[in-house]
Amino acid sequence: MFFILGPCVIESADHAVRMASRISRICAGLHAPFIFKASFDKANRLSMDSFRGPGLETGMRILSDIKAEVGCRVTSDIHEVWQAELAGKVLDVIQIPALLCRQTDLVVAAAKTGRTVNIKKGQFMAPEDMAHIVNKARRAGAEEIWVTERGTSFGYRDLILDMRSIPVMQKATMRPVIVDVSHAVQSPGGANGKSTGRADLIPTLARAATAAGADGVFIEVHDNPAEARSDSGNSLPLGELQGLLQSILRIKGSI
Repeated sequence: MFFILGPCVIESADHAVRMASRISRICAGLHAPFIFKASFDKANRLSMDSFRGPGLETGMRILSDIKAEVGCRVTSDIHEVWQAELAGKVLDVIQIPALLCRQTDLVVAAAKTGRTVNIKKGQFMAPEDMAHIVNKARRAGAEEIWVTERGTSFGYRDLILDMRSIPVMQKATMRPVIVDVSHAVQSPGGANGKSTGRADLIPTLARAATAAGADGVFIEVHDNPAEARSDSGNSLPLGELQGLLQSILRIKGSI
């Protein structure tokens, strides 16, 4: 069991380093492997007024500093092919966003960096079909490939996390399956041009996904979700992280 944790977006260098440091201390105390996640650019925002992040070059410098200062692995998502080369020099894991998981050139570019590639299942896709996306990455040279379940569209502005998809994707892809319990509780576009969500349901889904056999859990974490510049409605408060990780590890039998 491992965890992908961090704020949705890099809000500032100071905030990102502070969050990585605090999360790292919590995980170290629980002997829980974790990867720090924060996006350098939220390119798939609904509104032009939404905060996107510092951009590729600045974002990579900040994440590189976190690797050096905190000593943890880092991940972020890429949205365009040209971003893969620079991202691959810094990131330990390159994430392919759910809405772009079928973009062949993007998956291939990420695979060619030699880094671990984490491909999020599209909200519109059957879990079995992720085998074809994994095959793209494998044929392009990726050796370590993960897939992430983040819910399936269920009518307008709602997502459903089907726990059956965990064993289905594990069998179909033969790869580790991570469950993104933050985006699974998201209500896309549900706040007048911005997404909102039910962050109070994150612990329930995290524990359920663990019991269903997930190999990893992805949680967006913020020290003040109400002030978060992206995904404030589906971010776990930092103060609740330790207790949730403890309960997950107990279910997994790690503590």
